[in-house]
Amino acid sequence: MKSIKMVEVTRSGETESFHQGVAVLINSSGDVLKEWGDTEKLIYPRSALKPLQSLNLYRGGVAEGLNVTDKYIALTTASHHSESFHQKMITEWLNKINLDEENLSCGPDWPWNLQDKFEAKINSKIKRRIFHNCSGKHCGHLAVSKYRDLPIENYNQNNHPIQKELISLIENLAEYKIKNIGIDGCTLPNPLIPLKKFAYAMAKIADYNQLNENSNIAKRIFESCIKFPEITGGTNSVNCALTKISKGKIFFKNGAEGVFVALIPEKKAALAIKIDDGASRAAEVAIAGLISELNIIDEEKLQKFKKSPVKNSVDQKIGYMNFLL
Repeated sequence: MKSIKMVEVTRSGETESFHQGVAVLINSSGDVLKEWGDTEKLIYPRSALKPLQSLNLYRGGVAEGLNVTDKYIALTTASHHSESFHQKMITEWLNKINLDEENLSCGPDWPWNLQDKFEAKINSKIKRRIFHNCSGKHCGHLAVSKYRDLPIENYNQNNHPIQKELISLIENLAEYKIKNIGIDGCTLPNPLIPLKKFAYAMAKIADYNQLNENSNIAKRIFESCIKFPEITGGTNSVNCALTKISKGKIFFKNGAEGVFVALIPEKKAALAIKIDDGASRAAEVAIAGLISELNIIDEEKLQKFKKSPVKNSVDQKIGYMNFLL
């Protein structure tokens, strides 16, 4: 079976919609521990790729050379909601490296949350690049480019040294030759790769001790993200909430178009999922449901993610998004 039904949406006791997808749990040795559907499916990992992008940026002693703190490592790995503390961190980082937001290749956007958006419209009146949810990653690219004396212009292009190094790193970790490279929503390269191979590369980050010269920075990236989950997403983001209830055992990272990944060091493994129709709401439910099978997180705490309420415009609970497997 290519894809399987993972999430059902009900309204007034009847099924209204459902979402199909594929998922895999794989360890750092390449052993498939569990599999749901055809995980040879080619995907763009989108922002779920960010732990790998951070590893590429900061390996080789770059993190120490830049004197980058754990908070900023978490910000580099973030798909943030552009809350006030995110905005402050981005602005301070750009000031520190003597650049401004026009140097960011990500486009202008509004903050994610409604209240922050209202405040931004009142105060700024226009969309800004610092509000983009990938602006932390882009600050990391600019800081590393300056530190290594690489061009900051076109740092988002496939032929820039940082991007060529990223593709090489992914190919080495995934043991897969990348043939096609897409362009992410934030303008950075995003490779087309089988879900299983993407998860395999992420499992090696989870089992950071096997990464030899990259072990320390991979461990630090994981620890920074579980230490500051609000920075990696937002105060109310699902990836933040799931990371927090795991009590530091798992880092959850979301990506656009229904991609989600979980790094699980105690299993030396990663769990990755792709929802066929690209629905983020379904990926959030499915990742919680699939992770529950590992008995790492308190089942009672996972229930509200596995069975997420559907509400109408007057806040009445009129249905659920249910994990089906």
